[in-house]
Amino acid sequence: MENAEDYTNEKDSSSSKAKRRQLGLSCMLNTEVGAVLAVIRRPEFTSLYNMASSDENYDSSIVTSLRSLRSLIFNPNQEWRTVDPSIYLSPFLDVIQSDDVPASATGVALSSLLKILKFQVFDEKSPGAREAMESVVSGITICRLEKTDPASEDAVMMKILQVLTGIMHHRASTLLTDQSVCTLVNTCFQVVQQSATRGDLLQRSARYTMHELIQVVFTRLPEIDEDNREDSESDTEDGDEGGGLESGYGVRCAIDIFHFLCSLLNVVSIVEADGSGSHTADEDVQIFALVLINSAIELSGDEIGKHPKLLRMIQDDLFHHLIYYGTWSSSFVLSMICSTVLNAYHFLRRFIRYQLEAFFGYVLIRIASFGSTIPLQEVAVEGIINFCRQPTFIMEVYTNYDCDPFFRNVFEEAGRLLCKHSFALNGHLTSLHIQAFEGLLIIIHTIADNIDKDGSACHLGPYTIQLSEYRPFWENVDRKEDLEAWVEHVRMRRLQKKKLLIAANHFNRDNKKGLEYLKHAKLISDPPDPKAYAYFFRYTPGVDKKAIGEYLGDPDPFYLQVLKEFSDTFHFRGMVLDTALRFYLESFWLPGESQKIQRVLEAFSERFFDHQSSDMFASKDTVLILCYSLIMLNTDQHNPQVKKKMTEEEFIKNNRAINAGHDLPREYLSELFQSISSCAFALAQTTVSLDMSPSRWIQLINLSKVEPPFTLCDFDRRICRDMFACVAGPIVAALSSFFEHADEEELLHECIEGLFSVARICQYGLEDTLDELITSFCKFTTLLNPYASIEETMFTFSHDLKPRMATVAVFTIANYYRDSIEGGWKNIVDCLLKLKRLKLLPQSVIDFEASADVPETESGAMSPDNKFGSHRIASMISRFSLLTSESMDDGLSIGSEFEQNLKMIKMCKIGSIFSNSSNIPKESLQNLGRSLIFSAAGKGQKFSTPVEEEETVEFCWDLITAISIANVNRFHMFWPHFHEYLLAVAQFPMFSPIPFSEKAILGLLKVCLSLFSAPREDKLAEELIFKSITLMWKLDKEILDTCHEVISQTISKIIIDYPANVQTPFGWKSVLNLLSVAWRHPETYEAAIEALISLFSDGTHISRTNYAFCIDCAFGCFLAKNSPVDKKKKMLDLMADSVNLLVQCHRNLHSDPGSNASASSYNSNSSMEDNSRGPGSANYNMNLFVKLGEAFRRTSLSRQEEIRNHAVYSLHKSFNMAEELLFISSNCINYFNLVIFAMVDELHEKMLEYSRRENAERETRSMEGTLKLAMELLSDMYLQSLRQIAESPGFRTFWLGILRRMDTCMKADLGQYGPSTLSEVIPDLLRKIISHMKEEGILEPREEDDMWEITYIQIQWICPALKDELFPL
Repeated sequence: MENAEDYTNEKDSSSSKAKRRQLGLSCMLNTEVGAVLAVIRRPEFTSLYNMASSDENYDSSIVTSLRSLRSLIFNPNQEWRTVDPSIYLSPFLDVIQSDDVPASATGVALSSLLKILKFQVFDEKSPGAREAMESVVSGITICRLEKTDPASEDAVMMKILQVLTGIMHHRASTLLTDQSVCTLVNTCFQVVQQSATRGDLLQRSARYTMHELIQVVFTRLPEIDEDNREDSESDTEDGDEGGGLESGYGVRCAIDIFHFLCSLLNVVSIVEADGSGSHTADEDVQIFALVLINSAIELSGDEIGKHPKLLRMIQDDLFHHLIYYGTWSSSFVLSMICSTVLNAYHFLRRFIRYQLEAFFGYVLIRIASFGSTIPLQEVAVEGIINFCRQPTFIMEVYTNYDCDPFFRNVFEEAGRLLCKHSFALNGHLTSLHIQAFEGLLIIIHTIADNIDKDGSACHLGPYTIQLSEYRPFWENVDRKEDLEAWVEHVRMRRLQKKKLLIAANHFNRDNKKGLEYLKHAKLISDPPDPKAYAYFFRYTPGVDKKAIGEYLGDPDPFYLQVLKEFSDTFHFRGMVLDTALRFYLESFWLPGESQKIQRVLEAFSERFFDHQSSDMFASKDTVLILCYSLIMLNTDQHNPQVKKKMTEEEFIKNNRAINAGHDLPREYLSELFQSISSCAFALAQTTVSLDMSPSRWIQLINLSKVEPPFTLCDFDRRICRDMFACVAGPIVAALSSFFEHADEEELLHECIEGLFSVARICQYGLEDTLDELITSFCKFTTLLNPYASIEETMFTFSHDLKPRMATVAVFTIANYYRDSIEGGWKNIVDCLLKLKRLKLLPQSVIDFEASADVPETESGAMSPDNKFGSHRIASMISRFSLLTSESMDDGLSIGSEFEQNLKMIKMCKIGSIFSNSSNIPKESLQNLGRSLIFSAAGKGQKFSTPVEEEETVEFCWDLITAISIANVNRFHMFWPHFHEYLLAVAQFPMFSPIPFSEKAILGLLKVCLSLFSAPREDKLAEELIFKSITLMWKLDKEILDTCHEVISQTISKIIIDYPANVQTPFGWKSVLNLLSVAWRHPETYEAAIEALISLFSDGTHISRTNYAFCIDCAFGCFLAKNSPVDKKKKMLDLMADSVNLLVQCHRNLHSDPGSNASASSYNSNSSMEDNSRGPGSANYNMNLFVKLGEAFRRTSLSRQEEIRNHAVYSLHKSFNMAEELLFISSNCINYFNLVIFAMVDELHEKMLEYSRRENAERETRSMEGTLKLAMELLSDMYLQSLRQIAESPGFRTFWLGILRRMDTCMKADLGQYGPSTLSEVIPDLLRKIISHMKEEGILEPREEDDMWEITYIQIQWICPALKDELFPL
């Protein structure tokens, strides 16, 4: 029950509200009727117009209708929405349309009408609403103002404008027909025109109303349904029907209104000057029309593209007017035109590809070029910039125009134009310079932000593309089908376009070579395609037109086909014959031979006839005859040698009955005659007109109907790279020039941001561009001025913000974009060296210990695929805010300036440039190394003092060392080039090895230690580093002594800690040779001998490949004076023990000839069989053993008796251990000859030498003792090897050699120091030897052998006392 009551109450309340609303509307209508009647009865109008005051004097029908309306107003059951609006609108419309009603009454009636519309007394569903709206429109458009004054008329016109707006905003306005809406717009424009001579308020109101009407009409365009759209589009051009009676106005009125707005661009005004009038465009009307057109396009959006007629109007009428008036209008009109085209680009660019190109080529780029006034240039440049601000504009323009051989390079031309305007030729920046530079920055930042937007995972590279096979350059690929194929196609067409220009250049110099180049560049197939030739002649700019004409007129069947294909590229629909022929002949120079002319004109006639929609010409022959006639007329009218000119009648007479026996229309022939007479054919034209001619425009429209539309696309990294490359050179020059002339801090910051964006782009294979940019900006640091003193440079650097900003910018790029720098490293290094001389850098900017342990995180830890995007740019720009926020005042002290400079240098993070260079490309690394090495060698440097030279060289080598250590993992890849640089600097005419070689040795040793600190597979690296070290010390051998401490420490550490990482013979030879330097210096001897002892004690890393080098190095330690004897003795023992290695190798060789295994206690990580001198042979082991024996032999001559004697003992020990090596008699004999006999002979000679010296008795006796040991060693070793030696054919000679040495020692004479004690030892040794030989049966009397007799004779000579004992009778 309660719910029912609530519902009833609600219903009653709603009904009550409705009644109150109806009553309110009734009261409103009653008031308006009363107001109109009251104004009509006002007495002041009687005297003003001499009218009587009684109602009879007025139109009784008007008053009657008003009174009748009043009687119907207050009907209690009346709902106004259901009442026919004509009942209460007609009385007011009668007043408005009456000739006798005063203006005040008309104004009140208009106000009443406006109130009825605003109160929405009726709507579109009310009965008779359509007829009522049509009657309102009709009434307003024929409003009478007969009895009025100017002031009142203005007021009435204001009311009319308000009513017009009210009609279009009313809900029932959708019922209006297209004709009615057009009438409303036309009425409003009439008010606009009339207001031009009236008050400013009326004019502004009229224009505002016009704008509102346009907004309402075009806002509804997207809401038109498909049926309405189809009905509208099926109308004829001249039809006036709308979208049908049911749906109201539609596309038809939009088309008519837009056509009307376009026509306003052609409104002219007469300007009086010097008594004569000239017609010029009405700028005010043009601007008004452009505002309305802009509004229409903005509100309709891309819906216009769904209405073909409206779209064609924009493509043809609108753009034709915009391009025509854009070339010579004022700056204000040009600005509006640019805005209109920009709006069209936003919504309709898919349909206006050719129009956009024409607008840029004939308007913006042409006006922005030098030659126009500055205001016009500024507007044109601003127009270009506004387009560049659009998100995808530059990408779309580049792919649609620059990468299409049939279009001009819009992006490249616009970019180069902005670069030109950024140059301050007179050294002063104007608003145009700044404006153009901002546009240039927009292009740079847009490319930079989009080229690396995909993240850092993508490969950084130039993405090169080549024409490997023939592809028709006129074919297109659909982007939607395959994006990758489309990207490749676009880049390929850009390359083809470049090659076509090259081919044109070749063709102009030599036609045959040009065509051959087309084949070579894969632009023409083999066999050649006539279409390719035709397209080359037709669309390649700059081709010699005379040569084209000759080829087109050639009778060869192939060139006849080329001529046909060439003619098929023209679209003559909508052209008059003379216009078409003019356009056709603009593309080449008509040949002189009549046969060639005939062939050319036949091809033209056929193409023109096929494109004609009318039936004027009966056949193509008619066209051909008329073409000949026009050419003859042209010669007649414009050849000065022809005195009697042809008249129009004669021309018409000459062309009678040429159309299949009938005459052509006289008016048509007359029009042709007038055209040719007023403007001649350019039959021998070699240049192209810069104006948009009617024929070109018709061709453009025809092409836009058949050619592919504008392609919408997003940015692609590869295309971005190509896009920037085509303007990279001018951009670099513009950035440098602008930075040079800019003074404002904000502009400098913008320039630096542009610099960083260019660096981001240059990561993709544009290293030359970045090098060029770095070279330019290094100039602004003032650090490279060769004529400025240190003081002048320091003053400029400290008091000018620009050099500091340039310095930080250059080193920031070196930090973040070092991968892309190649030749620019030279300038960066030169700047570093200058900062060093200014005392703004520490002696070493590299902390080698820190850089070896700390990962590369400070500057970004560059991975091989890493690149820096916008997130890096923010951190880089923050440096400059710090730089400028701490800019110095003029009153700061010198110390304060110096501190500020140090802070600035700290911001550069110079150390990280080199220590974090582990992944920069090989080419960049080579250029950096070359710059540093050449600078260290003094190339391009002038040193004032030796100290300065030494500091500079050391600084350079610190940096070389840093980058080498950072890239030690690929040392074998880059160091061969570094070594070549070292060889090159060594040949410099003024090269001085000091201090270059000394600092080089120190740096190379650090690299060497880093190189051997980790195992590596490649063996080339150690050979490379030791070649360079060897080269350096050979330049000045004193360096070895100067750097002996560092050499000893480094080599000792390698031998002790990393011996396994030395893998090549050359490496071991170099290491041990450098270690030998330590023997000459007592302070390094201890560490070096410990390293060598460690190597021999471990034995693991001694192999046959390095054994000889180890022995040579070890022998060197015995030559040192005042060195520890115990260390030497230990070394001798270890050397003797090393024979086990040779023995084991000998065993392995005989047990398994193919095995490379070594002894378990003496194995090596590297194969011991690797040696160029044949380490796989058995003799090689014996040679090494002999090498060891020779070392002992030479050590036995040491001045220290203890060492000499221990060397003899070690020799004996090694001989005992090498029994397996000496099982061959030849080996034993050879060893005795080279080692044992030589040692005995040398000791004997040394003893005699000492005996001849004064006060050398102790040395003589000491040497005598060593000789005794040697003779005992000889006898023992002989007896030990007697069996093998006796089997040798040379045993007899060998035995005589032993006896000879026994004899020499037996008869040794020590002179002043008395008899030798050797005579006491020799008999015992002989007794021992001969007795053993007898026991072994080796020394026996034999008939076939004289050994017994010879020995007997020798013993009798050596020691007669033994004769009887050893040889009893």
